[in-house]
Amino acid sequence: MCRRVFEADVLRPWFDRLAEEVPGLALFDAHTHVGANDPDGFRQTIDELLAELAPVAARALVFPMHEPDGYREANDVVLDRVASSNGTLRALCRVQPKDPGAVAEARRCLEAGASGIKLHPRAEQFTLSEPSVRDLVAAAHERRGTILIHAGRGIPALGQDTVHLAEQFPDARLILAHCAISDLAWLWRELPRLPNVFIDTAWWNPADLIAMFSLCPPANVVWASDSPYGQPLIAASQTMRCAFQAGLSGEQVRGVMGTQVERMLDGEDPLDLGPPPGPEQRALDPLLDRVVSHLTTTMGRAFARVDFSEPLALSRLACAVGEDSHVAPNCGVVLELLDAFDEHLAPPEEGRPLPAAARLLVFALIVARTPDVPFPDRPDAPAPTRAEAELHEPN
Repeated sequence: MCRRVFEADVLRPWFDRLAEEVPGLALFDAHTHVGANDPDGFRQTIDELLAELAPVAARALVFPMHEPDGYREANDVVLDRVASSNGTLRALCRVQPKDPGAVAEARRCLEAGASGIKLHPRAEQFTLSEPSVRDLVAAAHERRGTILIHAGRGIPALGQDTVHLAEQFPDARLILAHCAISDLAWLWRELPRLPNVFIDTAWWNPADLIAMFSLCPPANVVWASDSPYGQPLIAASQTMRCAFQAGLSGEQVRGVMGTQVERMLDGEDPLDLGPPPGPEQRALDPLLDRVVSHLTTTMGRAFARVDFSEPLALSRLACAVGEDSHVAPNCGVVLELLDAFDEHLAPPEEGRPLPAAARLLVFALIVARTPDVPFPDRPDAPAPTRAEAELHEPN
């Protein structure tokens, strides 16, 4: 219920305003999950995924969540539902590379219509130097297939192995998920010569997202929501805000948000979307930088499952710039999002580290860090005042 409220009452206008900047926008989500047995407690059915995609008319690449007892049955469920989705969904199979039958299962699924393979080094406890990984990439190479690799929290660097595999198997399309945070510090320099290596945008921190869009060729970046961990509508809005803040054009954003991944899954050569814009030429306003800093601390504490009330209160105080401030409109929308967080806050569902409303905290952080990107009209918006902030001041 809470997720629908976020879309209808709070975040839908943000997506609609950004979509105005990208004529012909057609979303294709490169990273979504379904399943019911993941030890982390998250669950999602195909029907629930389709309901999440519908508000933004998105298509999606989907694969099983973690299945500790094996993937054959889960792969068959995904393949069956994808075949009856009228093109809305495309499938990746999932395998455990340490399983002796992993390569055979991947080939079986590729023969049955899968567009590629999902690998999760964190959940399955392997590295890309595992011998079977090379065989899996070779199988994808034979069909110009896609391999999506978890490259987020909880793993060592894996970029060097990815580069070597991409060089050896140029017809395999390798996607490093979660902004490739494990290797983004250097990987961006290599991407211009690696048209078959991509980074997906399924991540929350605007520092990483804006660095990625500033430094990586846009042809090597594809939009992803990470559903059900993220929501397509929110993820699309966050990604487009960071892309525009970094300096991408509407044409480049359109490629990132769907065109490139569709070509990838159809076995076509990638689009050339031009060079990256380079680092931002203007520093973030110091008043907004304070808001960003306190909200980032808030999210860090939330992920660690410790009390985040103090940095959240400091975030509100940082927004109390007064109605005459040049950043008053930006701080005003951040405060409105924090108010929405308070309104929809409820205990997290069992097994989840964060309440669902934490998505609003992430979106407030994204908005604070993207001051040059339009936001929806707010004709009756109040100015951020000291008196309002004092209601939330920490002790």
